[in-house]
Amino acid sequence: RMGGKKMKAINIVKSAFDIIHLKTGQNPVAVLVKAIENASPNEDTTRIAYGGVVYHVSVDVSPLRRVDLALRFISEGVREACFSTPKSVEEALAEEIILAANNDPNSYAIKKKNEQERIAMASR
Repeated sequence: RMGGKKMKAINIVKSAFDIIHLKTGQNPVAVLVKAIENASPNEDTTRIAYGGVVYHVSVDVSPLRRVDLALRFISEGVREACFSTPKSVEEALAEEIILAANNDPNSYAIKKKNEQERIAMASR
């Protein structure tokens, strides 16, 4: 019915965790948690219509949405990194998680987080 998509995703994550363990020597789950902490934005903007005019207002992000956004940023970065390149999805996922865990500005997730927080700061 699903065509093995769930098993494929599980195997990709397992392989990426093996790569993370080989590259860093640390527990891959701990590295993933650190990456999610670093890639989750604190502030976001929301649209508020007031008198027919739409304003962007800065708001704090709830904890669950922070995790969701961090995972979305990481997965978008992986999709972008392995699209039309010989790099495999496993390698791209491991690299993105390691970069995000180290708070590296080359990480797609960290770039997106900083951009979102910068926009929120400008709309305070």
